Amino acid sequence: MGSSTTPRPQLIPTLPAESRAWMRRDLAYRLLPFGALVAGVWLRAGRPSWLGIGAGRLPVQLGFGIAGGTALFAAAAGVQLLTTRVRGALRVPASRADLALQAGYYALNAPIEEALFRGLLQGGLGAAVSPSVGLGLGTASYILYHRLGGWAWTDVLATALAAIPLGLAYRLLPGPPSLLGVSLAHMGATCGYIGPGPWLLHRLGLL
Repeated sequence: MGSSTTPRPQLIPTLPAESRAWMRRDLAYRLLPFGALVAGVWLRAGRPSWLGIGAGRLPVQLGFGIAGGTALFAAAAGVQLLTTRVRGALRVPASRADLALQAGYYALNAPIEEALFRGLLQGGLGAAVSPSVGLGLGTASYILYHRLGGWAWTDVLATALAAIPLGLAYRLLPGPPSLLGVSLAHMGATCGYIGPGPWLLHRLGLL
C-alpha cells in the first residue's frame, strides 16, 4: 500500500530590485496618501489626542510594543506556515539584502497604517460616536481593506490575528492614546507573515 505525502509549497524568491519596484508604487499610491490624510486631519482638527500622535505613557507603550511585536511575529509566522500549505506557494526573500529592505519598508508601513485605521478611524469614531463603534469599524476596515490589495481571503482573515488585539490595545492601554505601541506590534505581525517570517521559516527548514 503506497504512502501519501503532502507536497512541499513552491518558494518564490524575491530580489531587491523587484521589491524596490513594488515599494515605489506602494509608497506613491498608498502610504503617502494615507500619511497626508492623517497629517491634514491632525492639523485641521487642532492636534486631537484621540489620533494618538504622541508617546503616551512611554514604558507602557514600549513594553506592549516589544512584547506584542515579538508574540505577533511568532504567531503570524505560524499562521503563514499553515496558510502556505493551503495556498501552495510563498514569496521568500532570496538574500539578506532583500530581507533588510522588506523589514525596513514594513517598519515604515506599520505606523502609517496604524495612524489611519487605529488613530483616524478608531480614535475619530470613538470620539465622535462611541469607543465601541470606533473599535468595531476601525478593526473591520483594517481587515477588509487588505482585500483591495489583492490578498486572498485566507490572508485577509489572518490579519484579524493582529487587528483585534491592536484595536483593543489602542483603546485599553493606560495613559493617553498613542500609536507607538500598536505600531511596534503591527511591525512584528507584518514581518512575521511576509518577508522576514517566511525567510526564517525557510532557514529553519520548515518550508
